[in-house]
Amino acid sequence: MLFSKHRNLTRWIIVVASFGIISLILWNTYVFFQKFKIEEQSKMDIWAAAHQEINSNPLDENVNPLVDKVFTSEITNPMFVYNNGSVLLSNNIDENRINNTTYIEKLITQYSEENKPIVISYQDSETKETIVYGTLYYGNSEVLNKLKYYPLALLLIIFLFGAVVYFFYRSSKIATQNKLWSGMAKETAHQIGTPLSSLIGWTEILKSEHVNPEYITEIEKDINRLQTITERFSKIGSLPTLEKADIVKETIDSYDYLKARSSKLIDFEIIAPSNEIYVNLNKQLYSWTIENLVKNAIDAMKGKGKLKIEITQLENNVKINVSDTGKGLSKTQFHAVFEPGYTTKKRGWGLGLSLAKRIIEEFHGGQIKVLQSEIGKGTTMQISMKSI
Repeated sequence: MLFSKHRNLTRWIIVVASFGIISLILWNTYVFFQKFKIEEQSKMDIWAAAHQEINSNPLDENVNPLVDKVFTSEITNPMFVYNNGSVLLSNNIDENRINNTTYIEKLITQYSEENKPIVISYQDSETKETIVYGTLYYGNSEVLNKLKYYPLALLLIIFLFGAVVYFFYRSSKIATQNKLWSGMAKETAHQIGTPLSSLIGWTEILKSEHVNPEYITEIEKDINRLQTITERFSKIGSLPTLEKADIVKETIDSYDYLKARSSKLIDFEIIAPSNEIYVNLNKQLYSWTIENLVKNAIDAMKGKGKLKIEITQLENNVKINVSDTGKGLSKTQFHAVFEPGYTTKKRGWGLGLSLAKRIIEEFHGGQIKVLQSEIGKGTTMQISMKSI
């Protein structure tokens, strides 16, 4: 309970702590990189000094063993000594391209950006004049170059880890929502079923009392409607059974039902092929989807306008377009309208289109989307399903 009460604060503490740890790691990596770079520079300074010491000694004198050891030690940095257009000495660079002027000039530019060049000079033992042997150009070692990309690799790992956590959390949340959906739907069907059974009984009693048959007929219509609603909620609360059905007939039946009970200010039109198109379908849930789309269209037109349903078949796909002349949607709303709780109406739960998406995509393996929409001109919703 305590964690639930302060969960937002806990999340922020975790985020800030994670950011602090990442920043600390990146800073330490940067500091280590700079220290390692300074050490390499010092090593190259010592090597250049050893080279100067060797050249300063007379030819008949023995070289100091320590200086000789430094000079002959292994150098991991790519480097070369350059003077008057010639490479006098090189290490860890392509020997086959060492006489290529363009290649050398490119290396000079690159190495000068990475490290400050070192001028190697020595004093002639006889004339005591300072002679410039050449300029030492050197780049970062392979280890240092790899270390440079370590923070990027670390950030990538952290990003991937965060993505895994996010998708795990999202999947868990969706699973919980689906479980809640199913539970609420089953409970709703159960709650409606009890008074519905009572109403059916009372209808039979009214028939025996010789009540006006017209009244009984209207009551039975409402009871049938409640039974349909109960079946819908019962089926959406569990995996529904699909059966081979003519989607043209089912669409027309839903269209006729809705047209008879809608405002006369709505100009209804349906364009359907004369042939039958069979799909794997749950009739009750499909009619619920058409009902939701039509009601949304009527609300978008504020009860006045033109509504058209068009059924087309292309190879193994059947498409049902529901078009209206309502207020339309912006492109940013194309996906948002299918999110649970999203609504553009002052009153409404924002569940109609999310239910339609669940019915078509999860139960029937089809697709539902906003095909096109323009502000002030209307919207076309499209259902796509596989025919059999």
